[in-house]
Amino acid sequence: MVKVKFFASFREAVGEKGVEAKSAENIEILLEKLVEQFGEKLEHQFYEQKSGELRDSVNILVNGRGINLLEGLETPLKDNDTVAIFPPVGGG
Repeated sequence: MVKVKFFASFREAVGEKGVEAKSAENIEILLEKLVEQFGEKLEHQFYEQKSGELRDSVNILVNGRGINLLEGLETPLKDNDTVAIFPPVGGG
């Protein structure tokens, strides 16, 4: 099981703080499963409509490390990993 935590607009889209996901071997497959589970609203937040590419505004961490520093969407997942999904963080 992989623990998935949602923040800000992603939490609003799914209506939950987090979920547990089974048998997702990497981030790409996990995102596909989440879209299947939560539908179009989440899909539009994750992916660009025209290209289908993951939006630049989607930040994903696996055990506290950004997937951009790991293997991107191909970042492997294993039991007990924690995935955090959140929009850009700003402040002043």
